[in-house]
Amino acid sequence: MARSITGLLGLAGTVVFAVPVALLGLDYLVSGDPLGLAFLAIAAGMVLAEEYLFRPSDVPAAILQRVAGAVAEPPEDEEE
Repeated sequence: MARSITGLLGLAGTVVFAVPVALLGLDYLVSGDPLGLAFLAIAAGMVLAEEYLFRPSDVPAAILQRVAGAVAEPPEDEEE
């Protein structure tokens, strides 16, 4: 799936905050504390939420994409 530059920057920002949480979870797991699983789940949830949740700032772009798709039909290949 193609991403815009702002989408990539948003994902990078999320990963910057999720990596320390994941490392904390790994540290807890290595020391034998099962709480590490919770931290790993939180880190995974942070990245998945950024990837799959529909934010209010995405609504105008989604509306314009739908309208453009309905108005402008893709050109058909003409065979000669």
